[in-house]
Amino acid sequence: MACFMDHYSLCRAHAPQFLFLLLMFSLSIVNSTACSNGNCQVLDSCAAATDCGPGLYCGNCPALGKNRPICTRGQATIPTTIIGDLPFNKYSWLVTHNSFSIVDTPALPGVQRLTFYNQEDTVTNQLRNGARGLMLDMYDFNGDIWLCHSFRGQCFNFTAFQPAINTLREVEAFLSQYPTEIVTIIIEDYVQTPKGLTSLFIRAGLDKYFFPVSKMPKKGEDWPTVTEMVQKNYRLLVFSSVVSKEAEEGIAYQWRYILENESGDPGVKAGSCPHRKESQPLNSRKASLFLQNYFPTYPVEEDACKEHSTPLAEMVGTCYKAAGNLLPNFLAVNFYMRSDGGGVFDVLDKMNGQTLCGCSTVLACQGGAPFGSCKNIAMPRGSQTNNYSAGSFSGSVQFSSSASAVHSPNCMVFYSFYLPLVVFSLMSVIDKIWV
Repeated sequence: MACFMDHYSLCRAHAPQFLFLLLMFSLSIVNSTACSNGNCQVLDSCAAATDCGPGLYCGNCPALGKNRPICTRGQATIPTTIIGDLPFNKYSWLVTHNSFSIVDTPALPGVQRLTFYNQEDTVTNQLRNGARGLMLDMYDFNGDIWLCHSFRGQCFNFTAFQPAINTLREVEAFLSQYPTEIVTIIIEDYVQTPKGLTSLFIRAGLDKYFFPVSKMPKKGEDWPTVTEMVQKNYRLLVFSSVVSKEAEEGIAYQWRYILENESGDPGVKAGSCPHRKESQPLNSRKASLFLQNYFPTYPVEEDACKEHSTPLAEMVGTCYKAAGNLLPNFLAVNFYMRSDGGGVFDVLDKMNGQTLCGCSTVLACQGGAPFGSCKNIAMPRGSQTNNYSAGSFSGSVQFSSSASAVHSPNCMVFYSFYLPLVVFSLMSVIDKIWV
């Protein structure tokens, strides 16, 4: 009996600890089964993409110390489906920087590619996930026009990706399948072949969608409404970085129509938003479109989720002030799907909400209602589901357990190739000076 009483006392002594552990175990079971099979929302814990609702994938952000996988937005809200029939320049759209420079794209046979990567999924997938602007670098190469991520205005076999017509045919297929969508292509243009761009777009079947440069507003006026653009099939805006292409080929000169902040590291420096030297000042009203670049000079996949959190929202606010209280129409980023939850998609929702209806998010806008009439919505939520079949949330953007399941060749490329190239160039300049 004494022995029994001793054990009884011992059990009573450890009962609180036992109950605490039991409670923690129960909570962990509840947490792990709280949602699954596509029922999880943004920021909910997940084990696989199939746990998360439409427009979401299962990812994490080790760069911010957030190793636990959560449901993360991977698709944009298309604002014209909520508030339509406004001028094109009233909307804000996602732009993918170097849309063609995709991780794991095969190099030319027998060649080791040495360049930076900026995206993780196909251009088709970018469009299906809500990107409406593509930045493409075009060069003369191998007797054709190629997409290259290169330097010195020349494409090399180790910086080449593919013939540009392949990507443009993806754009044509998208515009053909979705007849109410509008896409903008911004070309970093190194093509010297006479009428090269004109021939390229005709071969890709895109000339029938061109917005005529003669009808583009040139003094900062509003653009036509999206409804008018769709009705006239003016659903492809194309801009070139070469001024002569406008007169020679009818390809609009980018900085005649678009204000733009500095790209690379100057475009992500907190508290500063300088305009690109080719662009008019951001507070100019001589152009009615505004492109905000938000990506570092040297892209690192694992850091993108951190870049697309609070710093992105703060930089949009900085550039808004620099542009005289004008929100960007185009927001260009690397690795657009990476974030710590809502990322670039939440920022775009907020921008469109503020501009289109005076609400905190476009999801609170009500078509036909007075400006400032906002719905009460629970936050955070996923984006409205886009009916773009095969929008993907797997592959290189599907993270594993606590770390990103992708490789990052970009730093290796910089130290093994570009840094020696810079040193070599500097030495050449020094030699010329001494000679």
